[in-house]
Amino acid sequence: MSVDVTMMLRILLATALGAVIGYQRERAGKAVGLRTHMLICLGSALFTVVSIYGFNNAPGIAAGVVTGVGFLGAGAILSNSEGIVQGLTTAASIWTTAAIGLAAGTGFYLVSVVAALLALLVLMIHPRIAR
Repeated sequence: MSVDVTMMLRILLATALGAVIGYQRERAGKAVGLRTHMLICLGSALFTVVSIYGFNNAPGIAAGVVTGVGFLGAGAILSNSEGIVQGLTTAASIWTTAAIGLAAGTGFYLVSVVAALLALLVLMIHPRIAR
């Protein structure tokens, strides 16, 4: 299989996995939903693919993704007037989605699929059960 096809499959898988997680967040009525999760996963995978094939696996790029996505997640966390913090699960889903994109971009197909399914399972746990 050519390098171009391999790269395309990796970013397509990442985008699809981001869509699965984003769809759940969208259905749950969260502000960060389908398109955002798809773009985060796609972007993470693309940075990874470019790192591997364009920069001979520069480890700083993966670290940069983790840092950059941390800022996105921080923007999802809010404190209301009563001092109640909201958005932590959304921030965690953003962070996890980026990690799934990194895994897919690296070529860890099964790991990225299993991680996405586990993330989906965790997000589907009803809040009452979690308490």
